[in-house]
Amino acid sequence: MLKFSVMQLSDFSYDLPERLIAQYPPERRGESRLLFLDGASGALRDQRFAELPALLSEGDLLVFNDTQVIPARLLGVKDSGGKVEVLIERILDQHRALAHVRASKPPRSGRRLVLEQSVEVEVGERVADLFELRFLDPRPLLQLLEAVGRMPLPPYIRRETTPIDRERYQTVYASRPGAVAAPTAGLHFNGPLLEQLQAQGVELGYVTLHVGAGTFQPVRVENIAEHRMHAEYVEVPEQVCAQVRETQRLGGRVVAVGTTTVRALETAAAGGAIAPYQGETEIFIFPGYRFRAVDALITNFHLPETTLLMLVCAFAGRDRVLAAYRHAVKEGYRFFSYGDAMLVTGAGAG
Repeated sequence: MLKFSVMQLSDFSYDLPERLIAQYPPERRGESRLLFLDGASGALRDQRFAELPALLSEGDLLVFNDTQVIPARLLGVKDSGGKVEVLIERILDQHRALAHVRASKPPRSGRRLVLEQSVEVEVGERVADLFELRFLDPRPLLQLLEAVGRMPLPPYIRRETTPIDRERYQTVYASRPGAVAAPTAGLHFNGPLLEQLQAQGVELGYVTLHVGAGTFQPVRVENIAEHRMHAEYVEVPEQVCAQVRETQRLGGRVVAVGTTTVRALETAAAGGAIAPYQGETEIFIFPGYRFRAVDALITNFHLPETTLLMLVCAFAGRDRVLAAYRHAVKEGYRFFSYGDAMLVTGAGAG
C-alpha cells in the first residue's frame, strides 16, 4: 500500500536576517533586483528587474492584478476612551464596511468610535473576526477614506506611513479600489517598462483580486492540508480568458504578476478550461497542485511558513524554491513587499 507524505508547516521555514526586510521602496520604481529561477532545472541567475524584457518573448502574456489599495487604516478612540485601530477589510456600501478592530477590549454592538478627524462610527454586529461598522459621515466611504485614512502597510514594515507610501504602495496600473494590501510583485513595473514590453510583442491582461488583510495571517496548523484560506473577491473577465486561450494555442507563456494573479487565474480555470469568473475565492495552492492557466510567475520574496511561499513552492518545487531563498539571503536581496523580485518558471516549463 502506497503511503503519501503530508507536508508540514515546518517544511516551509527558512532563516531570514531582519536587516533584509525592506522598510522602504527603492529610490525609483523598477530599480529592484530580479532573481531568475528555472523551475525545470533549479538554475539561478542574478539580474536586474529592468532586464525583464530579455527574459520574455513575443507572444507571451503578462497578467496583472489591477486592484487598488485603499487608505484602510484609521486610528481613534472608543466612546469609553480606550484607544482603537481600525483596518477596513471590505466596503459593503457607501457608509458600511467590515473591519478588523484592535483594542484592549473588543467594542460592543451599538457603541461608537471616534476616528481620524473626528469621524464617528457606530459598531454593528461581529462576524467572526470582523465587525460591521457604519460610518456616520455624509461622504461616501471611499471618498472619506481617501481624505482621512492611512495606507495599510504590512506588519513587518515597522514604521509609520509617509507620503511616499501613497504612491509607492500602489501599482502604476491600479484602477479598481478595494484592496487593503498591495499586489506587491506589480510594484516594480513603471510606465516605460510596460511600453517596452508591449513594443516587443508581449501582451498585457488584467484581472482583479481585492487583497484582504488575511494575506498576512499565519498558518496555525502543522498539517497544511487542514488550513482554510480567507475569502477574497475576484473578477476574471472574458477578455483575459480569451487572451490566455490564444496565448496557449500559439505556444506562448502565461506569466502571472504576483501570487494574487495566480490565484485569480487558477480560480477561473478550476473547471479545467479557463472561463470568466466573478465572486469569492478561497483557493489554497500548495505542493501537489496542478496548474491549469499559469506558465511562469513574477513574485516578491515571501515570509516563512505562509500560504504565499507554499504557492511558489507548488509552482517550482519546494527544494528549488528554498534553495533560491537561501541564495537570495546570501546575496543580500531585499525581502517582502518593498523588496526585490523573482521570475519563476514552472517545474515542467522552460
